[in-house]
Amino acid sequence: MKKLTFGEKALGFYKTLNAPLHISPKIEIIHPYKVPEVQRYMRKFYGKFFSDNKTRVFVFGINPGRFGSATTGISFTDPIALEQFCGIKNTVAKRRELSSEFVYKFIEQWGGAKVFYKDFFLTAVSPIGFTRDGINYNYYDDPVFFSRLKPFLVDMIKKQIALGATRKAVIVFGVGKNLKIFNELNDEYGFFEKVRAIEHPRFIMQYQRKNISKYLKKYHGIFSQTLLCK
Repeated sequence: MKKLTFGEKALGFYKTLNAPLHISPKIEIIHPYKVPEVQRYMRKFYGKFFSDNKTRVFVFGINPGRFGSATTGISFTDPIALEQFCGIKNTVAKRRELSSEFVYKFIEQWGGAKVFYKDFFLTAVSPIGFTRDGINYNYYDDPVFFSRLKPFLVDMIKKQIALGATRKAVIVFGVGKNLKIFNELNDEYGFFEKVRAIEHPRFIMQYQRKNISKYLKKYHGIFSQTLLCK
């Protein structure tokens, strides 16, 4: 039997991904992966950058937002980044999303998408996104919501690791709640040997924009150090 590539396994994961049920009547789900247009972009992306069997360093964000991967199906990749930096034309309304803007500044400094994705996989603790009252909602924003969601999150991390993650080290976007909860889950389930964290791209773009060059340098250090653990 032919061994599936990293990209084929990733596409299979997203294709069969079901949203968690009965979490809260006030929360709406962001689940773009079954939209035919989004699936086309994902097939092109994973076929272009992940058509191999290499393990990769995983980078965990929080959960998808409305204007980034919710529109393209690809973590931290808005429609402009998908077209301009990944070379995949799309018909999605062209608008920048803050996290994607910073991430692709970094990816370009790293050497471009082809070089970056050879060693790294961008994803999220919850690949399903959430909104409340039309605003992005994080999986950790309410303790009751998180407790209901926890079994789903654990299952998602396990299934994503199976795509081809190195277990020696992982990177977490966010040095606050996302890191705290990720560390707690990692201590409980032993997903990774070492967890490295760095400020979330959205935080940088929203509150530290004048210091972008400093954070790009910091990102380069963290990603380089983590890659050595691979």
